[in-house]
Amino acid sequence: MDGLHLARTGARATLTLDRARTKNAITAPMWAGVRDHLLELAADDSVRVVVITGANGEFCSGADVGPNQDRADRRGVVAMAVVNQAAQALHDLPMPSIARVDGVAAGAGLNLALGCDLVVASDRARFSEIFARRSLSLDFGGSWLLPRLVGMHKAKELALLADIIAADEAARIGLVNKVVPLADLDAAVDEWADRLEAGPPIALAASKSLLNHSIGRSFAEALLAEANAQALNFSTDDVVEAMAAWIEKRDPDFVGR
Repeated sequence: MDGLHLARTGARATLTLDRARTKNAITAPMWAGVRDHLLELAADDSVRVVVITGANGEFCSGADVGPNQDRADRRGVVAMAVVNQAAQALHDLPMPSIARVDGVAAGAGLNLALGCDLVVASDRARFSEIFARRSLSLDFGGSWLLPRLVGMHKAKELALLADIIAADEAARIGLVNKVVPLADLDAAVDEWADRLEAGPPIALAASKSLLNHSIGRSFAEALLAEANAQALNFSTDDVVEAMAAWIEKRDPDFVGR
């Protein structure tokens, strides 16, 4: 669809936002497209890693709430339902996801990046929970993500003051995993994506799920969930392959079963 491109190379899928004049701001149809693409990828066993990025030297300036849209339609209950479905689809992806961030990541665009499992940014990237500057409150999961990433007080600072922060600061406070020079951004993303593609899909999905649900569980509940996941892992061909590769001193070839 216009403004949204999905490409696949081997076991990697790359979802690219592409609206140059708006710094890749996301329209209502694009939110539905993000949701639908992520649901499609979640059901595809051949996909092992998803990369989300933006074209034109920007990541995403957030939702398109410009003056050309009717105010009642901008972020009403119906529109927010689609936004929420897209956020949930990203959160529920069984395979790992990487945000490749260059330029601006603001508002829902920032939370789109934070919703990914890993965030790799260029040194010229900048980040803002810009909602308050637009007389809006957090969305696309920001109220859930921020306290878990940076702690409650820092989350409130980011949300209430809506400052724009540089990439190095974003990494220092835990919003970003890695910051590299722009010239090295693609190589850094490729390195991590290649490692995730080569990893054991079932085990990686289990670890991701365990971490995503950890804060809502007691320690005893977490231990039980870990035991159930480990029982599943030990029933797979991939754990047999891992042990054989270790004994034979070679790289394993995981097949996801």
